[in-house]
Amino acid sequence: MIRLQGIEKSFGRHPMLKGIDLEIGTGEVVVILGPSGSGKTTLLRCLNFLEKPNAGRIRVGDYEVDCRTAGKKEIQQLRLRTAMVFQQYNLFRHKTALENVMEGLLVVRKLPKREAREQSVQLLEKVGLGGKLDAYPSQLSGGQQQRVGIARALALNPEVILFDEPTSALDPELVGEVLSVIRKIAKEGITMIVVTHEMGFAQDVANHVVFMDEGKVVEEGHPNRLFSSPKEERTRQFLKRITPDGVYSI
Repeated sequence: MIRLQGIEKSFGRHPMLKGIDLEIGTGEVVVILGPSGSGKTTLLRCLNFLEKPNAGRIRVGDYEVDCRTAGKKEIQQLRLRTAMVFQQYNLFRHKTALENVMEGLLVVRKLPKREAREQSVQLLEKVGLGGKLDAYPSQLSGGQQQRVGIARALALNPEVILFDEPTSALDPELVGEVLSVIRKIAKEGITMIVVTHEMGFAQDVANHVVFMDEGKVVEEGHPNRLFSSPKEERTRQFLKRITPDGVYSI
């Protein structure tokens, strides 16, 4: 279970998150929607302290931190429970696909090299890249690089995986292969929080949808309810811009 209470984050005098409260059950797939600048990515980055929140509390599983007072030890313990999949892949350019996945197993989980290699091969096969073990990022398509990023996140065996617009940097024809892998992972019951603009994916995979605007949670609920009959006018406005007739469909 993940619980966010009163999460605030400002950049200088500009408040980006204004007291976010959110609760996510174990095994849920939560999709966060909202216009650009609404705070979606900042919220993800605050969850594992890539950005340090100014206030609030974060609980992941049985571990909870006070964002105001959290030190290096507390932040490290929280990060061990999360893994991030980035927009721009963030792979080590001088390492192969296999080495990129092994890195966390060797450095973070301290596994013996042989065991780390075996697990990494299995994970790359799982995301459809068993034939690309020795390929460098420059030799992979954007979709393949993102799948390496997903395998790297899975390698850490986190309690939650955070996806920050995982298809936004991809050519349209490569989006499907990445979403297919995420769908596969979702069926395994791994808790996931996904910031995305892929509305069909949200409808198809998510258990819960959160709509954010101006640093606040405007509305949340089951995707069928939120897309078909949103309660808030701001949510309706957002959905109408995506589907001009106001009717959501895949």
